[in-house]
Amino acid sequence: MDNKQKPVVGFIGLGVMGKSMAGHILNGGYPLYVYTRTKEKAAELLEKGAVWAATPKEIAQQAEYVFTIIGTPNDVEEVYLGDNGLITNGKENTYFIDMTTSSPTLAQRLYEEGKKKGIHVLDAPVSGGDIGAKEARLAIMVGGDQQDFDTVLPLFQLMGKNIAYFGKAGSGQHTKMANQIAIAPTMIGVCESLIYAKKAGLNVQKVVDLISTGAAASFSLSSYAPRILKEDYSPGFFIKHFIKDMTIALNEAEKMNLDLPGLTLAKQMYEKLAEMGEENSGTQALYKYWQ
Repeated sequence: MDNKQKPVVGFIGLGVMGKSMAGHILNGGYPLYVYTRTKEKAAELLEKGAVWAATPKEIAQQAEYVFTIIGTPNDVEEVYLGDNGLITNGKENTYFIDMTTSSPTLAQRLYEEGKKKGIHVLDAPVSGGDIGAKEARLAIMVGGDQQDFDTVLPLFQLMGKNIAYFGKAGSGQHTKMANQIAIAPTMIGVCESLIYAKKAGLNVQKVVDLISTGAAASFSLSSYAPRILKEDYSPGFFIKHFIKDMTIALNEAEKMNLDLPGLTLAKQMYEKLAEMGEENSGTQALYKYWQ
């Protein structure tokens, strides 16, 4: 990409992670159009020079590269294939990159629909939560055509540090499912560990400090245990979105005739929390399951 004439970039979805990710692109010197359902969420970016778009259609008509990170597969389908959608209104030789954690099956469909119009579509879900997004060190897992990945890589590098291409369309989403499958039972373990240490009368912070350096070390333990101890249940990642991810993973596993009892248990526990009104809390609020 020519630094003197950088292409116009669009960004749809300015939530907990998207706002920071879009900010990195803007700070990288790219002209940026933004759209989100709640315009107030775009205020800070607009003050810094981003341009508001009233619909995804407007972004599709203005930008050469468009990133999306939104809610559910249904939202993704509407943003890409609806009447005001990106693919519906997109131009040939533009690049659409969905960074939502969504369905691998839908990712394959978007790729095929884009291909019919000469549009390059990549699925590129991310991991790292709000902190990774703010610090531009997300893990980005990508599916689609290798050449398209290579073209978009400079933009990915503004948002993440560990960026990998995994193969054909849907491969990025399958990788993210593997990521979520690993996290779900780990969060149970982290919370049970803290509950056990507390019940045993130990200094729980001291326990966390020590076991975080040994075989129990994990991102979930080092990042979320301190939040739990401070009773900080604000979302780095929403429980309602995690339930969505686990549902997708279990549906895909069923297609493979694969039984995932650990993931099934985690989903049941998080669903109980959602029933308790915690759907908008962060995933670390799983700790409340024992309260």
